[in-house]
Amino acid sequence: MVLRNYLRQFLRDVRTQRLRFFMTLFGIVWGTVSVTLLLAFGEGMHRKMAADAKGLGENIVICWPGRTGKPWQGLNKGRAVRMTEQDVERLRTEVPDITAIAPEYSTGSARFVVGKKTLVPYLAGTWPEYADMRSIIPDSGSRFLNATDMERRRRVIFIGHKLKADLFGEQEAVGAGIDIEGTPFLVVGVMQPKGQDSSYRGRDEDTGYIPSTVFRDMFGRTYIENFVFQVGDPTRVERAKKGIIAAAARKFKFDPEDKEAIGMWDTTEMTQFFNTFFMAFRLFLGIVGALTLVVGGIGVSNIMHVVVEERTKEIGVKMALGAKRRTIMGQFMFETFAITLLGAGLGFLITAAICGGFPAQFNQYVGTPRLSLQVSLVTAGVLGAIGFLAGWFPARAAANLNPVQALKYDL
Repeated sequence: MVLRNYLRQFLRDVRTQRLRFFMTLFGIVWGTVSVTLLLAFGEGMHRKMAADAKGLGENIVICWPGRTGKPWQGLNKGRAVRMTEQDVERLRTEVPDITAIAPEYSTGSARFVVGKKTLVPYLAGTWPEYADMRSIIPDSGSRFLNATDMERRRRVIFIGHKLKADLFGEQEAVGAGIDIEGTPFLVVGVMQPKGQDSSYRGRDEDTGYIPSTVFRDMFGRTYIENFVFQVGDPTRVERAKKGIIAAAARKFKFDPEDKEAIGMWDTTEMTQFFNTFFMAFRLFLGIVGALTLVVGGIGVSNIMHVVVEERTKEIGVKMALGAKRRTIMGQFMFETFAITLLGAGLGFLITAAICGGFPAQFNQYVGTPRLSLQVSLVTAGVLGAIGFLAGWFPARAAANLNPVQALKYDL
């Protein structure tokens, strides 16, 4: 009965003061849309940047054997550290934190001929586990290099999707042949498209991959250009790096503190930077949106003070007839929460509609906006606090009115 009376009074006020009601409601709607939409776009951008960063590989370190930068045990500095596939295999057994490792050869470019088309993309030679580390996923009906290709020195190649389009167009590439530097190769796989915001040699979409055993025979290489290793737990990457340096220092006799002997690019550092940056970015967006909500809440509070003033005589009559203080407060708190809840609901619906209707062609630039459960709960909590504070003070002022003075009050 009490709630029904509160609702009847609220609807009566809405009918008599439509403009004021909709302007007040607009403030809450605008604040809700601001905070949820800003955070939704921030979340979408974060997810896109994280996915693009993982396009290079997740929890991987790329290493380049270089030259010693310090004298060591009577040996001069400037000695080349030349590593073979056997050295890479040895690192796998000597550094237990490593979950996967693969060497990499590269020509920089090689002549690819398909029919009358000739291109000079990157060509790399590597091991089968390289694909998983580098987030290289074969497209439907494709595969990456395997152990049998390595053992039997099969002349097979896996190519990036852009290289496939440049060489074969809309035609099927798997099962087709490519002439590479005068040697015929069979295409066994094409890479699925992926985001990749960084690289150390060239984009994977423009690269061809062949077994390292075939690469060595074809180009007469003995020493690798670089190797890639992966650690399952990102907190152990630093320990794995030290283990790699220590194992290589024992083999090639250089100072374990020599940072020039083996160059390293730890991609987990980039991931940590992105996570920290976007945490601060989302916090900033949340503060901006919350301040907008506060402004809307101040508007609601001011309006409720006006309502109290307009209904002073009515409040006096109710008190004279025996209405309790909590009943008067409940009426105004109910109206405040009703406006806040209605505005918040409309704001969430508008945000959901914008996120759902966001043009897909723009996703590659700013990601897909996502209205997450966490954002919704935080926003609902902020709105609840604002609604309570916006209604409490006007409601308390109304409940503290003296009935006699209220009846004599004249606007």
